[in-house]
Amino acid sequence: MQLDRTNWSGEGEFTGRLLDRMQQLPGVQLLRVEDAPATRAEADYNFISNEIFVTFAVEVRREPSRRLGILPATKAVARKAMTLADLEQALAGLDDVGPPDYSDDGMMQYLRAERIIPPYQTRGFKLVELVRIYEAGSPRRA
Repeated sequence: MQLDRTNWSGEGEFTGRLLDRMQQLPGVQLLRVEDAPATRAEADYNFISNEIFVTFAVEVRREPSRRLGILPATKAVARKAMTLADLEQALAGLDDVGPPDYSDDGMMQYLRAERIIPPYQTRGFKLVELVRIYEAGSPRRA
């Protein structure tokens, strides 16, 4: 399992938790996390947006086949060990992650918000964290 954090600032507690849990899944081969351009901060809120790209492991197995319709042979068949739907089910079963707030065929999205009141201040700020998970190498979304 490889993890690429080079384009991630490290902000986002929930993003870090997702990465930790996804690293433990056997079908995940590569994770790449990046800061999304929508991240911004104002006086009364912080909006953190991160994107995670997942590459699943590929299993190769031999299947019997026929060559020219009559000669017995075997061929190698490559199959992904996990799909995005399988990843969604695996993460939904974890107590500290849960099901995504939105999902479709090509993406899962988590949205978490919390109120943070720093010590010695009367007014806090709202922290909103948006995490989107895509399968790496899938067609670009419009």
